[in-house]
Amino acid sequence: MVSEAFRGEVYQKVDSKARVSIPAAFRRILEAQDPAADGGRPRVYMVYGGKNRNFVECYSKAGADALAAKIEAMELGSDERDRAERELISRSVMVEIEPDGRVVLPLKVRIKMGFGADEAGEAAFAGFTNRFKLYRREVYDAENEDDEDGVDPLALVGRAARAG
Repeated sequence: MVSEAFRGEVYQKVDSKARVSIPAAFRRILEAQDPAADGGRPRVYMVYGGKNRNFVECYSKAGADALAAKIEAMELGSDERDRAERELISRSVMVEIEPDGRVVLPLKVRIKMGFGADEAGEAAFAGFTNRFKLYRREVYDAENEDDEDGVDPLALVGRAARAG
């Protein structure tokens, strides 16, 4: 169970050198869930795998370890485990957060988000409890335009609670 959750939507500028500031509330969670951050800089684990994904999924150290543990519990050699390892472990990168709260987005992360080599723009950070998703803002906004299907989101939570 996560003691603190990534929550909210925050938009941040990405400069032409691919630098972006991690929102302060997200940084606090990344720091709290990274034991090495006491003597060094907190880390964020960015997963850019998944052909059908138009975002980069970001985890704290504890979140990345929990994801890896779930994958390790899968049957060794199975197609499902191989795919999960390839898409979620191999196609990921660890980035240290600079003292000023910024990171430089690695090339594969920039490509996944749809940024060119020296292209500036805006990123959307979207909290998803134990992780956050990083989108190019235009992609995030377009994805959320038709988000209404007439179902109250609290009803969905109620369905999940009854099913469990």
